[in-house]
Amino acid sequence: MVEAVAATIDHLVMIGNFLPRQCGLATFTTDVYTAVRERFPDVALDVYAMDDHPGRYDYPDAVTGAIPQNELSAYIDTARIVESSGAQAIWLQHEYGIYGGPAGEHILALLDRTTLPLIVTLHTVLEKPSPDERRVMEGLLRRASRVIVMAERGRDILKRVYGANPRQITMIPHGVPDRDLIDPASRKGKFGWEGRPVVLTFGLLAPNKGIETIIEALPAVAEKHPDLLYVVLGATHPNLVAHEGEKYRDRLKALAAEKGVSDNVAFVDGFVEHDELISYLEAADIYATPYLNPAQITSGTLSYAVGVGKAVISTPYVHATEILADGHGVLVDFKDVAAFAREMDRLLSNERDRKRLAERAYARGRTMIWPRLAEAMLAETDRAVAHRPERIVKSTPSFRAIAPDFAAVERMSDATGMLQHSIYSVPDRRHGYCIDDNARALILVSGMPELDPVLRDKWTTIYASFVQYAWNPDRRRFRNFMRFDRGWCEDVGSEDSNGRTLWALGMVARDAKEAKHRDWAGAMFDSTASLALELGSLRAQAFAMLGAAAILDAKPGHVLSLEILTQHSASLLSLLEEARRPEWQWFEIVLAYDNARLPEALIRAGRALGRDDLLQCGLATLDWICGKQTSPEGRFRAVGTESFFRPYAEPLQFDQQPLEAQATVEACVSAFEATGDRRWVAEAERAYGWFMGLNDLDLPLATAADGGCFDGLMPTGLNRNQGAESILALQLASCAIWGLSQPRADVAGTTLAAA
Repeated sequence: MVEAVAATIDHLVMIGNFLPRQCGLATFTTDVYTAVRERFPDVALDVYAMDDHPGRYDYPDAVTGAIPQNELSAYIDTARIVESSGAQAIWLQHEYGIYGGPAGEHILALLDRTTLPLIVTLHTVLEKPSPDERRVMEGLLRRASRVIVMAERGRDILKRVYGANPRQITMIPHGVPDRDLIDPASRKGKFGWEGRPVVLTFGLLAPNKGIETIIEALPAVAEKHPDLLYVVLGATHPNLVAHEGEKYRDRLKALAAEKGVSDNVAFVDGFVEHDELISYLEAADIYATPYLNPAQITSGTLSYAVGVGKAVISTPYVHATEILADGHGVLVDFKDVAAFAREMDRLLSNERDRKRLAERAYARGRTMIWPRLAEAMLAETDRAVAHRPERIVKSTPSFRAIAPDFAAVERMSDATGMLQHSIYSVPDRRHGYCIDDNARALILVSGMPELDPVLRDKWTTIYASFVQYAWNPDRRRFRNFMRFDRGWCEDVGSEDSNGRTLWALGMVARDAKEAKHRDWAGAMFDSTASLALELGSLRAQAFAMLGAAAILDAKPGHVLSLEILTQHSASLLSLLEEARRPEWQWFEIVLAYDNARLPEALIRAGRALGRDDLLQCGLATLDWICGKQTSPEGRFRAVGTESFFRPYAEPLQFDQQPLEAQATVEACVSAFEATGDRRWVAEAERAYGWFMGLNDLDLPLATAADGGCFDGLMPTGLNRNQGAESILALQLASCAIWGLSQPRADVAGTTLAAA
């Protein structure tokens, strides 16, 4: 099996801490890296080191990149690099406290943005997790192909507490160095310990290590073994140093003085490198781990002690009970000073028993040496990669547009208006309503073909009533967010929500089937649209321009609409001139949401004002953004939300939102109406195909049976919630595609052929 692994796995990504960061996990990851490189030299390993102090560590060449612990954007950037690296799998070392966000949730952002199989080694498995800790662990379990624990108790907790699938869990013991069994006396001279019996404890110094227990036991042992030396090896934990300096170490020294054993205790303050640590262990007669946490599942220091053949006395935390079982070490109760004194005295007094215990420990350690761990891990990785489902990419994009369907919109609406969010397809009333969605819904019911007149009247009235109630005359702005109890969350909504509302009013004034609704919308626009002249947000200006262009279709010569189009068109042109570069033909130095609305606004303004310069600029920038929204396979790829606000940067792939596809469909339809160029029909259909499954993951977002739409395309699949924005995006895009089948007139009055 191992040879097969070497032939099939040739490129892995490792994520965890790495030396010279001073902690047990950094040592483990570094040792694992070295073991894999030595055992499988043809396997490429990309190491991404978690960095708690960016700029502090001088990482070796083995480290491909560092991830600042608390910078979420760095996790997302790393995901993009990993996804395109050619690696076959990710091997993650997980420990609470090394990843950013609540309980380290930032690592999920990285993992969820990659499609590679994940193998995760859990260094801690909590039996009583906090809500955040549980959420993160369950996220890891959902994402992982294989889960590695270092003790059987870890497997039990994962199944019993987290409901993990037992088939995905494997127990692989902590690795240990491959060293000969050495007589401690032959190594003591290096440290000046000749002739002294030595008990050693190693690790970052912290109160949970239970060092006090050993110190309190020393007086009884020193009476019989006056030359006894208890060596406390290791630097104080960095987090403890940051909080209180070396007060804890000083308290331990004071305790030794109080007990009269200062000459029997040596504190070695420092983080020792691998080879030096092994030398310290080899020079000790007994290794002691008086740890206080019974749930501790992994102890690298205990594993190392067993690996080099030490007689071990330990408290019965989880890892110790398993690794020292069947006579491979001695277990005593937590904080049992008398028991530690008794067992230290017994082993120091009886050299034969001590050597036999050391030999049994060494024999167990032979099964845990690093090459065996490397082989086992590569075998698990091979299984994960072998079971990765193959993605079948359709070679010929094709789809059938679905007819506009009001069912899902109605499902998300009540007598107040359209609710914002859902859990799957069920409306989530906790988040209430917003004017953005009700404005979009108003556009839909005004323009949707073949909607039952009674339904159209009912829902137009409801959505219009929401918009009307949202107007705050004292502030001359629309409110946006409303709680489910119909209380407003603010006095003034965002600029985007105000611009979008004006857009909706213009569309209703033009497209509503009933004169009463057209009259209402026109009057509402007249009394509120002057706010558009005060909008500073680029997209809010574009939304208001779209509303003004629609009003001019209904009321040619409408003075306020002409001013809105003239003023904001000039703003768009000015911003384009400032931001553009030869390779960047855009209005801002970043990409964001609803991108295609900006060129659409210029196209519609150009037609309404009779200005060819605006029309040509709109067409050119729409062409540019369509290019940015095209995958290498020629499919529509919505600019991912992770791309937003990255200066002059190529768009990232995820998360892809329905709003972007809808905006592109409608902008391309406007380009077709303006030019008659059927190239824009093809662009509109390509963007619409994204809803139908012609996307990066070959997954349809539209649920054709009921008119619903999933909320987005994630690296690992669909966001299966169906909120108002997504449903409306699909239905409005469907209306636009349906409209292409109807005769339309271009600016010169010529009827265009059906698409």
